[in-house]
Amino acid sequence: MPTASAPLPLHGWTVLSLRPRGQHGGLRAAAARAGARVLALSVQAIVARDDDATRQALAAALAADVVVFTSPNAVRAAAALMRLHPRRGQPWLAVGSGTRRALQRRGINAQAPARMDSEGLLALPALADVDGRTLGLVTAPGGRDRLAPVLRARGAQVRRADVYARVPVALGARPLAALAAALDRPQQVLLALSSGEALAALLAQVDDPRLRTVAVAAASPRLADAAHAAGFTRVALASSARPAALLRAWRPMPAERPAPGA
Repeated sequence: MPTASAPLPLHGWTVLSLRPRGQHGGLRAAAARAGARVLALSVQAIVARDDDATRQALAAALAADVVVFTSPNAVRAAAALMRLHPRRGQPWLAVGSGTRRALQRRGINAQAPARMDSEGLLALPALADVDGRTLGLVTAPGGRDRLAPVLRARGAQVRRADVYARVPVALGARPLAALAAALDRPQQVLLALSSGEALAALLAQVDDPRLRTVAVAAASPRLADAAHAAGFTRVALASSARPAALLRAWRPMPAERPAPGA
């Protein structure tokens, strides 16, 4: 006798994705496996830099004693400018698993911390004793900008290469209307939060008090604190910024689950 399949954990839910334009695919796939749909709210776009000054800065960063990449976008933008090839014995570090995988796809083994943020990266042994050493930082303007000041305080000479930029994007009428419709049932809306900048950009464009009643899955303790500070109350901490981890972080209460057949 066939048995009824277990309900999907986020059946009937809407997941809000604040990823930059063209980067919602991973979250869409993970959401579909959980029974949810994704509403893409790209409030930022990624623009890779392609000029001589950026190439010179990147070449200097890649020649440093230790090289740090702060995002998959940094890996992609740098690889578009020049071949990425570590020297023997030269540590290359990634801020998280996504950045490490982006380097692995280019044949590069990089170290990444278990805690996937600046604090986790700064705790790696390769960055413990950098006094008098050069440190290449492949990144973008903005963000927290925590790495460079801390590394300089430890005595490192930081060579920074901003290989891409995040530019603001105004939400159009269609995504705003779709968001308003989703917020008619805020108890079944989950905000996948992996960027404080993106959250601030969203709140600057959406003035709807229902938004702050949705569930939030935060990719780090810092982002969980940012969500609380912005007025969100249903906040869960994910183990990483990976799409599946973000969706696993929120476990709907019985009252939040759709009725059978709904």
